[in-house]
Amino acid sequence: MARLLDVENLTLQFDTDEGRITAVDDVSFTLEAGEVMGLVGESGSGKSVTAKSVMKLNASNAHYGDKTNIKLHLEDGTVDIMSLSKPKELKVVRGGAISLIFQEPMASFAPAITIGDQMVEQLMIHSSMNAKQSKELSIEMLNRVGISDAGTRFGQYAFELSGGMRQRAMIAMALSTKPKLLIADEPTTALDVTIQAQVIDLMKDLVTEFGMGIVFITHDLGVIAQTADTVAVMYLGRIIEKGTVRDVIRNPAHPYTRGLLAALPSLDDLDTPLQAIPGDIPSPLERPPGCVFNTRCSEKVGDICMAHPPDFFSISDGHSAACHLHNKGAAS
Repeated sequence: MARLLDVENLTLQFDTDEGRITAVDDVSFTLEAGEVMGLVGESGSGKSVTAKSVMKLNASNAHYGDKTNIKLHLEDGTVDIMSLSKPKELKVVRGGAISLIFQEPMASFAPAITIGDQMVEQLMIHSSMNAKQSKELSIEMLNRVGISDAGTRFGQYAFELSGGMRQRAMIAMALSTKPKLLIADEPTTALDVTIQAQVIDLMKDLVTEFGMGIVFITHDLGVIAQTADTVAVMYLGRIIEKGTVRDVIRNPAHPYTRGLLAALPSLDDLDTPLQAIPGDIPSPLERPPGCVFNTRCSEKVGDICMAHPPDFFSISDGHSAACHLHNKGAAS
């Protein structure tokens, strides 16, 4: 597969009334065309902020680190996303080559404008199609994502559609520009399990059909196990483990990843109590020194965990974890 996205040393800070806080700290990952990468972690771990950085959608009080480097590789050349600043330049990553599906489509669609008008408008912005062609493609895409009577739905408002149908319409809208990269920010969280399964199957089919790459953001490792090829686990703005889904789920190498997996219910024994990770994720204003997980970790190696941020250590080919448990030179 061809390389689609490179994110190197992404650091992002925000100015707040309490001071400048670090939301994302030195995050790096790559994505191939046709690959689904899961970005997993609790609320507040920096998943959505990381994804929005790829589209430069973060608020005006955001500050990128000097070493941050984000590149999108397209057929006609490489786009240096960090060099884009003007609205005309940013069109390529904001609805052009990159599309974003939000967690709650009701908050994404304008309530006083029909679904169809919104789809037509974005197609006319990002393509050379006229209004008639845009309408035809929009209805076709609504059909392709499994919305019945698409012509009628095209003229309806978001509040007239069910939650699952709104999510499908959001996917249709995101895909109508034929993006190379789709960012799906918890697209199944608000859906019931039946619709959730349908949306997951739909996304798999679309990856096969369009050959796009997907960054799938969720807090649910169970969903990632069904959906993704690779996974990156985030905690307090840092990636702490990454690898193939099979390796990370079958052989979790970081205590935090093990905690996330232990928190999932067991279908083999429904009477087994859920195991919550003790404590809470710290505020970005109070980032702990050393390993960011050391305030909640029950497997600390020693003082090194509280004094030195761990490097990534190789667990197996393509699987690594930032944890001193795998540091042969750490104190026992």
